[in-house]
Amino acid sequence: MTGTKIFGHRGAKGSYPENTLIGFQKAIDEGVDGLEIDVHMTADGEIVVIHDERLDRTTDGDGYVKDLTLEEIKEYSAGSRFPHFRNYEATWDIEKVPSLQEVLELLTPYDIELNIELKTNRLLYTGIEENVLALVHQYGGDRKVIYSSFHLPTLLRLKALDESVDIALLSREISHPYDYIQTLGLEGLHLDVNTVLSNVHQLKGIFGDLRVWTANESNEIKQLLDLNVNAIITDFPEKAAFYKSERQAYA
Repeated sequence: MTGTKIFGHRGAKGSYPENTLIGFQKAIDEGVDGLEIDVHMTADGEIVVIHDERLDRTTDGDGYVKDLTLEEIKEYSAGSRFPHFRNYEATWDIEKVPSLQEVLELLTPYDIELNIELKTNRLLYTGIEENVLALVHQYGGDRKVIYSSFHLPTLLRLKALDESVDIALLSREISHPYDYIQTLGLEGLHLDVNTVLSNVHQLKGIFGDLRVWTANESNEIKQLLDLNVNAIITDFPEKAAFYKSERQAYA
Protein backbone atom coordinates (compact mmCIF):
# COMPACT_ATOMS: atom_id res chain seq x y z
CA MET A 1 0.00 0.00 0.00
CA THR A 2 1.44 3.33 -1.04
CA GLY A 3 2.06 5.97 1.58
CA THR A 4 2.05 8.80 -0.94
CA LYS A 5 -0.06 11.76 0.19
CA ILE A 6 -2.27 13.81 -2.11
CA PHE A 7 -2.00 17.59 -1.74
CA GLY A 8 -4.48 19.93 -3.37
CA HIS A 9 -2.55 22.60 -5.30
CA ARG A 10 -3.95 25.99 -4.28
CA GLY A 11 -6.99 23.96 -3.22
CA ALA A 12 -8.47 22.25 -6.26
CA LYS A 13 -7.03 24.68 -8.79
CA GLY A 14 -8.12 22.76 -11.86
CA SER A 15 -11.81 22.86 -10.97
CA TYR A 16 -12.44 25.67 -8.46
CA PRO A 17 -11.11 29.20 -7.88
CA GLU A 18 -7.53 28.89 -6.66
CA ASN A 19 -6.54 29.81 -3.13
CA THR A 20 -10.12 30.39 -1.97
CA LEU A 21 -12.06 28.96 0.94
CA ILE A 22 -14.46 27.20 -1.44
CA GLY A 23 -11.54 25.66 -3.31
CA PHE A 24 -9.94 24.44 -0.10
CA GLN A 25 -13.23 22.98 1.13
CA LYS A 26 -13.78 21.17 -2.17
CA ALA A 27 -10.28 19.69 -2.04
CA ILE A 28 -10.94 18.47 1.49
CA ASP A 29 -14.23 16.96 0.35
CA GLU A 30 -12.36 15.21 -2.48
CA GLY A 31 -10.15 13.42 0.03
CA VAL A 32 -6.83 15.26 0.15
CA ASP A 33 -4.18 14.45 2.72
CA GLY A 34 -2.94 18.02 2.59
CA LEU A 35 -3.30 21.45 1.02
CA GLU A 36 -0.71 23.63 -0.71
CA ILE A 37 -1.31 27.38 -0.34
CA ASP A 38 0.62 30.57 -1.16
CA VAL A 39 1.02 33.62 1.04
CA HIS A 40 1.93 37.29 0.62
CA MET A 41 1.85 40.20 3.07
CA THR A 42 -0.38 43.28 2.81
CA ALA A 43 0.49 46.92 3.42
CA ASP A 44 -0.84 46.59 6.98
CA GLY A 45 1.13 43.44 7.77
CA GLU A 46 -1.67 40.90 7.28
CA ILE A 47 -0.94 37.54 5.67
CA VAL A 48 -3.20 36.74 2.71
CA VAL A 49 -3.52 33.58 0.65
CA ILE A 50 -2.98 34.36 -3.02
CA HIS A 51 -0.45 33.12 -5.56
CA ASP A 52 0.62 36.26 -7.41
CA GLU A 53 2.24 39.45 -6.19
CA ARG A 54 -0.62 41.31 -7.89
CA LEU A 55 -4.41 40.90 -7.73
CA ASP A 56 -5.02 41.16 -11.48
CA ARG A 57 -5.00 37.53 -12.63
CA THR A 58 -7.12 35.86 -9.96
CA THR A 59 -9.39 38.69 -8.78
CA ASP A 60 -11.34 41.56 -10.32
CA GLY A 61 -9.02 43.96 -8.49
CA ASP A 62 -5.74 45.58 -9.48
CA GLY A 63 -2.39 46.37 -7.92
CA TYR A 64 0.23 44.78 -5.71
CA VAL A 65 -0.76 42.99 -2.52
CA LYS A 66 2.03 44.83 -0.70
CA ASP A 67 0.46 48.21 -1.55
CA LEU A 68 -3.05 47.38 -0.31
CA THR A 69 -4.54 46.77 3.12
CA LEU A 70 -6.45 43.61 3.95
CA GLU A 71 -9.67 45.63 3.98
CA GLU A 72 -8.97 46.97 0.50
CA ILE A 73 -8.17 43.51 -0.86
CA LYS A 74 -11.40 42.16 0.63
CA GLU A 75 -13.38 44.51 -1.65
CA TYR A 76 -12.60 42.31 -4.65
CA SER A 77 -13.90 38.96 -5.85
CA ALA A 78 -11.54 36.00 -5.94
CA GLY A 79 -14.04 33.83 -7.80
CA SER A 80 -15.47 35.90 -10.63
CA ARG A 81 -12.45 35.30 -12.90
CA PHE A 82 -13.38 31.63 -13.33
CA PRO A 83 -16.73 31.48 -15.20
CA HIS A 84 -15.12 29.16 -17.77
CA PHE A 85 -14.85 26.38 -15.18
CA ARG A 86 -17.41 23.61 -15.59
CA ASN A 87 -18.49 23.86 -11.95
CA TYR A 88 -18.92 27.63 -12.00
CA GLU A 89 -21.75 29.04 -9.91
CA ALA A 90 -22.70 32.67 -9.39
CA THR A 91 -21.92 32.28 -5.67
CA TRP A 92 -18.24 32.14 -6.59
CA ASP A 93 -18.44 35.86 -7.24
CA ILE A 94 -18.67 36.58 -3.52
CA GLU A 95 -15.51 34.62 -2.71
CA LYS A 96 -12.78 36.85 -1.31
CA VAL A 97 -9.02 36.51 -1.00
CA PRO A 98 -8.75 34.70 2.33
CA SER A 99 -6.41 35.60 5.14
CA LEU A 100 -4.13 32.89 6.47
CA GLN A 101 -6.09 33.06 9.71
CA GLU A 102 -9.33 32.26 7.86
CA VAL A 103 -7.74 29.27 6.15
CA LEU A 104 -6.34 27.93 9.42
CA GLU A 105 -9.77 28.32 11.02
CA LEU A 106 -11.41 26.49 8.10
CA LEU A 107 -9.01 23.58 8.59
CA THR A 108 -9.59 23.27 12.34
CA PRO A 109 -11.92 20.21 12.14
CA TYR A 110 -9.79 18.35 9.58
CA ASP A 111 -6.75 16.17 10.18
CA ILE A 112 -4.78 17.17 7.11
CA GLU A 113 -1.33 18.61 6.50
CA LEU A 114 -0.70 22.15 5.31
CA ASN A 115 2.05 23.35 2.99
CA ILE A 116 2.48 27.12 3.23
CA GLU A 117 4.57 28.52 0.38
CA LEU A 118 6.02 31.92 1.19
CA LYS A 119 6.16 33.82 -2.11
CA THR A 120 9.34 35.76 -1.41
CA ASN A 121 11.38 34.91 -4.50
CA ARG A 122 10.31 38.08 -6.36
CA LEU A 123 9.40 40.52 -3.60
CA LEU A 124 10.73 40.52 -0.05
CA TYR A 125 8.29 41.21 2.76
CA THR A 126 10.06 42.34 5.92
CA GLY A 127 8.65 40.38 8.85
CA ILE A 128 6.58 37.88 6.84
CA GLU A 129 8.28 34.93 8.52
CA GLU A 130 7.45 36.15 12.03
CA ASN A 131 3.86 36.97 11.07
CA VAL A 132 3.23 33.59 9.43
CA LEU A 133 4.69 31.67 12.36
CA ALA A 134 2.63 33.69 14.84
CA LEU A 135 -0.61 32.89 13.00
CA VAL A 136 0.18 29.19 12.73
CA HIS A 137 1.10 29.09 16.41
CA GLN A 138 -2.20 30.74 17.34
CA TYR A 139 -4.61 29.06 14.91
CA GLY A 140 -2.82 26.02 13.49
CA GLY A 141 -3.49 23.57 16.26
CA ASP A 142 -1.12 20.62 16.21
CA ARG A 143 -1.37 19.85 12.50
CA LYS A 144 1.76 19.23 10.47
CA VAL A 145 2.75 22.41 8.63
CA ILE A 146 5.47 22.48 6.00
CA TYR A 147 6.93 25.86 5.05
CA SER A 148 8.29 26.03 1.52
CA SER A 149 9.83 28.68 -0.70
CA PHE A 150 11.99 29.12 -3.78
CA HIS A 151 13.88 31.72 -1.71
CA LEU A 152 16.31 29.92 0.57
CA PRO A 153 16.94 32.87 2.95
CA THR A 154 13.24 32.84 3.86
CA LEU A 155 13.50 29.21 4.92
CA LEU A 156 16.66 29.85 6.93
CA ARG A 157 14.99 32.79 8.69
CA LEU A 158 12.04 30.57 9.60
CA LYS A 159 14.40 27.96 11.03
CA ALA A 160 16.28 30.63 12.99
CA LEU A 161 13.01 31.86 14.49
CA ASP A 162 11.84 28.36 15.38
CA GLU A 163 14.24 25.45 14.97
CA SER A 164 11.37 22.95 15.24
CA VAL A 165 9.64 24.03 12.00
CA ASP A 166 9.62 21.85 8.90
CA ILE A 167 11.13 23.64 5.89
CA ALA A 168 11.25 22.47 2.26
CA LEU A 169 13.07 24.03 -0.68
CA LEU A 170 11.16 24.49 -3.93
CA SER A 171 13.18 23.91 -7.09
CA ARG A 172 12.92 23.00 -10.74
CA GLU A 173 16.44 21.65 -10.84
CA ILE A 174 18.80 20.59 -8.10
CA SER A 175 22.14 18.81 -7.94
CA HIS A 176 23.07 16.42 -5.12
CA PRO A 177 19.62 16.72 -3.51
CA TYR A 178 20.51 14.74 -0.38
CA ASP A 179 23.33 17.21 0.33
CA TYR A 180 20.77 20.03 0.39
CA ILE A 181 18.48 18.10 2.73
CA GLN A 182 21.25 17.13 5.14
CA THR A 183 23.25 20.38 5.13
CA LEU A 184 20.34 22.80 5.34
CA GLY A 185 18.18 20.77 7.72
CA LEU A 186 15.37 20.48 5.17
CA GLU A 187 12.35 18.34 5.97
CA GLY A 188 12.10 17.68 2.24
CA LEU A 189 12.42 18.97 -1.30
CA HIS A 190 9.56 20.17 -3.48
CA LEU A 191 10.55 19.40 -7.07
CA ASP A 192 8.58 19.82 -10.26
CA VAL A 193 7.21 16.71 -11.89
CA ASN A 194 9.39 16.88 -15.01
CA THR A 195 12.57 17.10 -12.92
CA VAL A 196 11.55 14.05 -10.89
CA LEU A 197 10.38 11.83 -13.73
CA SER A 198 13.41 12.62 -15.88
CA ASN A 199 15.87 11.97 -13.03
CA VAL A 200 14.42 8.89 -11.36
CA HIS A 201 17.76 7.10 -11.10
CA GLN A 202 19.53 10.07 -9.50
CA LEU A 203 16.71 10.58 -7.00
CA LYS A 204 16.50 6.94 -5.97
CA GLY A 205 16.65 6.65 -2.21
CA ILE A 206 15.08 10.01 -1.40
CA PHE A 207 11.59 9.62 -2.91
CA GLY A 208 10.22 9.68 0.63
CA ASP A 209 11.62 13.21 1.00
CA LEU A 210 10.00 14.56 -2.19
CA ARG A 211 6.74 16.42 -2.71
CA VAL A 212 6.21 16.73 -6.42
CA TRP A 213 4.43 19.58 -8.21
CA THR A 214 2.32 19.96 -10.25
CA ALA A 215 1.27 16.48 -11.41
CA ASN A 216 -2.02 16.59 -13.32
CA GLU A 217 -1.77 13.96 -16.06
CA SER A 218 -2.94 10.46 -15.23
CA ASN A 219 0.32 8.81 -16.25
CA GLU A 220 2.35 11.28 -14.16
CA ILE A 221 0.23 10.63 -11.08
CA LYS A 222 0.47 6.86 -11.53
CA GLN A 223 4.25 6.95 -11.99
CA LEU A 224 4.69 9.04 -8.84
CA LEU A 225 2.47 6.68 -6.87
CA ASP A 226 4.63 3.79 -8.08
CA LEU A 227 7.77 5.64 -6.95
CA ASN A 228 6.16 6.14 -3.52
CA VAL A 229 7.08 9.82 -3.29
CA ASN A 230 6.11 11.60 -0.09
CA ALA A 231 3.35 13.64 -1.74
CA ILE A 232 1.82 14.55 -5.08
CA ILE A 233 0.74 18.18 -5.40
CA THR A 234 -2.00 18.37 -8.02
CA ASP A 235 -4.63 20.69 -9.48
CA PHE A 236 -7.00 17.70 -9.62
CA PRO A 237 -6.94 16.07 -6.17
CA GLU A 238 -10.07 14.03 -6.84
CA LYS A 239 -8.34 12.26 -9.74
CA ALA A 240 -5.16 11.63 -7.75
CA ALA A 241 -7.11 10.40 -4.72
CA PHE A 242 -8.96 7.97 -6.98
CA TYR A 243 -5.75 6.49 -8.37
CA LYS A 244 -4.32 6.25 -4.86
CA SER A 245 -7.39 4.43 -3.54
CA GLU A 246 -7.39 2.18 -6.61
CA ARG A 247 -3.84 1.09 -5.86
CA GLN A 248 -4.63 0.52 -2.19
CA ALA A 249 -7.62 -1.62 -3.10
CA TYR A 250 -5.42 -3.97 -5.11
CA ALA A 251 -2.41 -3.90 -2.81
